[in-house]
Amino acid sequence: MPKPPSRINKATSVAKSDSKPPVNSANEDISVEENLATATITVTAVEVPELTEKEHSDRLHLERRVERAFFEAGKALTELRDRRLYRSTHKTFDEYCLDRFGYNRSRSYQLVDAAVVVDNLQKCPQIVDILPTAEGQVRPMTKLEPQEQQEVWLRAVEVAGGKVPTGRIVKDVVQRIMERTKVPNTYQIGEVCQILVKANPELRGKGGCWGIVSQVNEFSCTVRMWDGEYAVGLQHLKSFNYLPAECQQMQVICDACGGLRLRISRVYSDSLEETVKNLLQSLGKLNRPYLTAVEEKLLNLLELEYERR
Repeated sequence: MPKPPSRINKATSVAKSDSKPPVNSANEDISVEENLATATITVTAVEVPELTEKEHSDRLHLERRVERAFFEAGKALTELRDRRLYRSTHKTFDEYCLDRFGYNRSRSYQLVDAAVVVDNLQKCPQIVDILPTAEGQVRPMTKLEPQEQQEVWLRAVEVAGGKVPTGRIVKDVVQRIMERTKVPNTYQIGEVCQILVKANPELRGKGGCWGIVSQVNEFSCTVRMWDGEYAVGLQHLKSFNYLPAECQQMQVICDACGGLRLRISRVYSDSLEETVKNLLQSLGKLNRPYLTAVEEKLLNLLELEYERR
């Protein structure tokens, strides 16, 4: 007699008939990739509103403030220094800047010098909207004359395609101008020159004075004047074009004036009244080795007066 079919076999048979055929794993991966490749991603566009007229104006104003920050800082530092507004808390301007702003002397004066240059550039009618936006763009120009600064900036803007030039572009233009205008030092020892102060504060009070070249350097001369020797740049000297004999005569006068200068220096000090200082300076600038009777009396009187103090 045949055995009845096993329940397990039936179950297995049913399971086989109901189950799906096995799927190759590689085929499954391809199917997923195809579905991803053909998937549609919906992105919702966000509308960016245009700036209003006021917002546009505010943006330009704020951008200009950022661009002029170094200029405003330089102007402010200049006023703080010149009016000595730091004197209630600090002895010197350098100490004040370091303590208050973290600026060492070099950085403080970089900003001060940059403000002077920008002020000069703004005076040029050809320079209207394109002005420096960073101190580094101005730094290469600080040692130039005002007219040269304007010339350099206009050329640098041209090289930059009508935009604000980088500091590197400005430096390159300055270098080319310096090479073009470099004049060899033709002065000779013993030559008599006149002092041109221009914008050099170290020569203040020396404008128009004469001096004798005692040393010739590459871009300057050491000049003997009535109150000592000074290193003077070539741009601050003008030769009198004296003949050799005339230069020797001035040398004799200069040497003979040594005793006179010594007498003046013994009396002279910064604490003197302004009229007395001016008188002594006038006596020291004389281009003769002697004093007139009136000048001698005046100097004697001052010597007596200030030796008692």
